[in-house]
Amino acid sequence: MDAAAGDPLELIGRTLDSGRIHSAYLFSGPGTAPREAALRFARGIACRGSSPRPCERCDACRRSQPREEIEIDGAGRQGPLYRHVGDHPDLYWIERGGGDTRVRIGQIRALQQALRLKIGQGGRRAAVIADAGWLNQEAQNALLRLLEEPPPDTTLVLVAASASGLLATVRSRCQRLAFRSAEAAPLDPDESAFLAARLESIGAASVPDLLDWAEQYRGPRAVAAARVEALLQAVSEHLRSRVGRRVGTGARDLDRELSAQRVLSECRRSLVQRNANPQMVAERALLALHEGVRA
Repeated sequence: MDAAAGDPLELIGRTLDSGRIHSAYLFSGPGTAPREAALRFARGIACRGSSPRPCERCDACRRSQPREEIEIDGAGRQGPLYRHVGDHPDLYWIERGGGDTRVRIGQIRALQQALRLKIGQGGRRAAVIADAGWLNQEAQNALLRLLEEPPPDTTLVLVAASASGLLATVRSRCQRLAFRSAEAAPLDPDESAFLAARLESIGAASVPDLLDWAEQYRGPRAVAAARVEALLQAVSEHLRSRVGRRVGTGARDLDRELSAQRVLSECRRSLVQRNANPQMVAERALLALHEGVRA
């Protein structure tokens, strides 16, 4: 599944039709589209009918029809640590419990234990981690062990608003598929060129100028967060280019640039995992770049 090779839903359909299904996928992007696609993909994996999958006619599709959802409890006290999709025994769904700010390590361990059991209906099974961006590092490390040694005939589907909030070792073991919000289309060439020029002169900007710049990232959170993601990517690329140029001239004092890059990584995690205010994240990123490149 090639993340850059066309419409994500068409790619999912072709993957299901071909039967060439990998052990792990990462669906990323703003809004509900990645989560809805993960549900369709999981149901399609279990489908026993003909194309298009899910066919909605076979017994597996009838069993995986979404029903009234059982509320998950990340601590396992008031509800289950995970639930099934519909009442299909081979389709698992994990998300944050009500009121939880994280997907807990106990939920991942419970899934690991469940996946050690024999497949109930034969064929393949799937587990969707719908809030993968809310896994803390301990839970991600537990998930990594599952990704490294996946059970037979099992597919894991991770869903996150941004892939950058996950460990690189987790991302590298997944086939990745990126969804874009219709409200937050990618920058066109003119916008990209303007942003690049503005970043090039940021060292001469004043702090009030930077705060004014960050105010442009106000508005509905889903749209603003997607725009800040594009800003963080542009800032990161600008820093990498600067470091490359300076290394080429023999410079060794790169502490400012490296410190700014660390702040950018923290900004991405805050935006994705902590539901941070996009304007505040933009302010922090721009101030970090200003500090990293000033004379």
